[in-house]
Amino acid sequence: MGKILVIGESCVDVFTYGDVKRLSPEAPVPVLSNITRNLNHGMAGNVRKNLEALTSDYQTECICQSEVIVKCRYIDRKTNHMFLRVDEGENGLMIPFRLTEDVIQKIKDADAVIVSDYNKGFLTQEALQEIAELAKISFLDSKKKLHPDTIVSYNFVKLNELEWEYNKTDNEHLLHKIIITLGGKGAKYLSTLYHTEPKETIDVSGAGDTFLAAFAIKYLQTKDVDASITFANEMSSIVVSKRGVSTP
Repeated sequence: MGKILVIGESCVDVFTYGDVKRLSPEAPVPVLSNITRNLNHGMAGNVRKNLEALTSDYQTECICQSEVIVKCRYIDRKTNHMFLRVDEGENGLMIPFRLTEDVIQKIKDADAVIVSDYNKGFLTQEALQEIAELAKISFLDSKKKLHPDTIVSYNFVKLNELEWEYNKTDNEHLLHKIIITLGGKGAKYLSTLYHTEPKETIDVSGAGDTFLAAFAIKYLQTKDVDASITFANEMSSIVVSKRGVSTP
């Protein structure tokens, strides 16, 4: 059995669903009743859950921060409209990732390393480069403005449209490393646009994590970029048709 190591910030995603039948008399806000809550692993934790859902050929492990991050969303059950999101645990004092001897060995032993960098303070630019230089095959999804040396270090970097906009000035010469996800329009790599099958979009939460995990799995199996992006699009289109953070 192979090994895939996931490194990055993880969180607990809490989806609080309720029925909305009236506005509060105290303020113009909806009142949620008949509450139910769903808890999921989020961010790097969601990448790992997607890997486990997509294949049994690899053993997975996740290295994440010790601090607990919770994202709580308050949602109308009928329309899936989110009224409010409350984040806890992001106090700016996160203990940074360290390359201990044990971690270095885990990176070297893994068939692939997937880095899920949500830019919460756990992973520095230097750490991102060091991880990639140690890994056999490396994939990065980052919310940072990335230095070209960081992108060069990775086999592939996944960015969404907004992330690419603030990265492209310094990195347009590195498009052979970068996959740009386009939401419902699919994804772009070099000059090729990979369309996705249109489905009803209910919730986009975690879709980027699914794309990253699915692309990495298929690429490890085939070394075929086209097939890997197509598969990642298909898996992402499945999860956006579900409520909350889910796996395909």
